[in-house]
Order: sequence, then structure tokens, then C-alpha cells
Amino acid sequence: MDATLPGAWRALWLATLAFAANFSVWILYAVLGIDIQEQLQLSGTELGILLSAPIVSGALLRIPVGILSEYYSARTLWIWQMIITIPALLLLPFIETYAGFIWMGLWIGLSGISFTLGVRYVTDWFSRQQQGLALGIFGAGNAGAAISFILLPLLVMWLDWQWTGPFYAAGLFLMLLLFIGLAPKVPSFVPKFQPEWRTQLRPLKDLRVWRFSLYYYFVFGSFLALILWLPSYYMSAYQQNFQQAMGFTLFFVTTSSMVRALGGWLADRYGGQLVNWSVFWVCLVCLFFLSYPPTTMTIHGLERDVVLSVEINIWVFTALIFVIGIAQGLGRASVYKVIHNHYPQQMGSVGGIIAALGGLGGCTLPVLFGVAQDLLGISSGAFMVLYAVLAVCMTVMFFAMRAERYRKELAAAQAHDFYQET
Repeated sequence: MDATLPGAWRALWLATLAFAANFSVWILYAVLGIDIQEQLQLSGTELGILLSAPIVSGALLRIPVGILSEYYSARTLWIWQMIITIPALLLLPFIETYAGFIWMGLWIGLSGISFTLGVRYVTDWFSRQQQGLALGIFGAGNAGAAISFILLPLLVMWLDWQWTGPFYAAGLFLMLLLFIGLAPKVPSFVPKFQPEWRTQLRPLKDLRVWRFSLYYYFVFGSFLALILWLPSYYMSAYQQNFQQAMGFTLFFVTTSSMVRALGGWLADRYGGQLVNWSVFWVCLVCLFFLSYPPTTMTIHGLERDVVLSVEINIWVFTALIFVIGIAQGLGRASVYKVIHNHYPQQMGSVGGIIAALGGLGGCTLPVLFGVAQDLLGISSGAFMVLYAVLAVCMTVMFFAMRAERYRKELAAAQAHDFYQET
């Protein structure tokens, strides 16, 4: 699209609010998981599986929903998504078993497809030159997680935690009415690209899509995993109480989400690939220090032993997590700017595929965190997992950038007759 449509900014702000409301529902288990773990006496691995339940359904369903949004109105599909999600929240107080919480989490996870629907809805309104900024502002709806980290500790103080489900159902219902009444419909004259459904899956054969998905697996998947894992980490590693753990996690979520618009602007100005590469380097340095477990070393001297202790205190830990969150926020926006550059006519299907594969990080990583913690017996095992994932991302990006540079040099040489194929 060459021009931004009238009403685009109203559509963007309503979409951002709706995404924020749905995102707060999607990560509901990040807060409730602590009480559920205490009630059911769950291990680290069992907690990781519980936390990942809403994420896995919300991630996997992004692919079919993204394809559907190419044929049907993303606005209408979004309305139905909220309608279907509300009953799950109303039933939550009546669940008492681990299996029940898993199944209910999968149902609540429908709120996670709101991102794909919002991307498809927003991109129809804005010109190509403003896509990075628009998608960055929309992505700031991740700050909806702050709703859970602010409200739930207060609700737990006033009410039993089981009744947070109906409270959230009421909030999502109000958002549904607001969206129906105020969110504009995409004008009928906007062309809609509607290829055969098999064509929508064809990008899965493109290695570039899998590469972008790997990048998004880290910048979004690990962000989502940290939202789910940090409250219990603060409580176990630093002996913080429930309210303090929520406060530290809220700081991480809010700052990481609010800079996403800045990431979109930087991607528009300097290119998404440069932003992504810079983001990865920053995260790699921070994760190196976070991966180092608390260590005590004894040096046997001539006259006495020297004991050295190496440990990251809570304030250094929070500062490093803050930097990672900022970097991830910039990276989430820049990845989608790169996607739009390569697949402007397939943002529903390709965007849904990448969002799904990236979102799987939010369900697989908490499980890996729990397994690493149980096997290694150290709390920093989660960051060792993230360090390994990031190392793979950077290796793939390095070779991709080198191959792209080679293709450009070869094309320039052929254009100047420096090289001719025989």
C-alpha cells in the first residue's frame, strides 16, 4: 500500500488495546502458576509444562488463523476469538486437578492468536513506509502483561486467587464491546490478496521463513518464557515474596514492551537486519553473566586458605534482565519489519507461521528451564538454555548475512562484466 488510510490511527490504538487485554489473559498462568504449584506440590518440570499450556495452543493456532485472515475479515475473526475465550475464564474457579489446569490452559491459550489477527488487521491500514512503526506500536500491547502483574497480587489480597478468572472474563468482555463499537472496518476498496490455501503454506519451503522464525523464537519466545519463569525465579533464587517477585517481573515486562515502537522506528530507519544483529550481541553478553551459577572457590595459600565467592546479587541480576528486555523489545519489532519487506502480501499467513514458531519458545523454553533446573540443580540453568539458543541464532544469522553479501557482490560483478558464467 502506498498511502496510509483515514482512520488508520484509530484502528491501531483499538487493536493495541485489544491485544493488550488478550495478552494479559494469555500469560495469566505466569501469576497463578505460583499458587497452583503450592496447591498441587509441582516439580520444576511440572510447573514448566503448566506454564506452557496456554502458550502452545495460542502459538500453534496462529498458523491456521493467519491463513483464515487472508480470506475473512481479521476484525471479525478477532471478535469471535474473544467470545470463545471468555467461557474458559469463567470456568477456571472450578478446576482442582493438574490435568484440569492443563486443559483449561489450552483453552485460555486461544487469546494468544490475537497477535496474528492484529498484525493482519493493522497492516491493511498503513503504508509500506510506516509498517515498522505501526507494528511496533501494536506490539507494545505486550505491556498488557503488566495488567496481570499489577492486578493479580491485589486481587489475591482481597479475594481467593481462583476468582481471578471471572474477573478477567469481565474485563475481556468490556474490551470486546469496545472493539465492536469503535474499531473501524477495513474499507472495501482495499485489495485483499487471496491465493489458494496451498499457496499460503508454500513459504514453509522457504529457508528464509525458518530463519526468521528462529530469530523470533528468541526475541519473542524467550521474552514470553521469562515472563512465565521470572516470578518463581525471584522467589526461589532471591527469597522474594509474592508481591516483590511480581514487581520485579512487571519492571521487565513493561520496559521491554514499551520500547517495541522504538524498535519499529529503528528498523524503518536503519534496517531490521542491523537491529537484530545488534540486539543479539547485547543479549549474548548479558546471558553470559546470568548463566554463571553462584560459586565459592577456595585457594590454598602458604599460610591460609583464601575463599572467593562469585554471585550476582538481585540488583545486578535485575539490571541485566532489564537490558535483555530492552534488546528483545527492539528485536521483536525489527523482525516483523523484515518479514513485511519480504512478504508484504502474505502478512497473515507468513506472519502467522513465524509468530507460531516463535511463540513455541514460550511453551518449550519453560519446560527446558524446568528440566535444566531439575537435572543441574542450579537456578541459573534457565539462562544457560537461553545462551545456547541465542548462540544458534547468531550462527545462522552470520552465515545468512555472509551468503547475502556474496550474492550482492556476485551480482555487482556480473553487472560490470567482471564475471561471466561459462
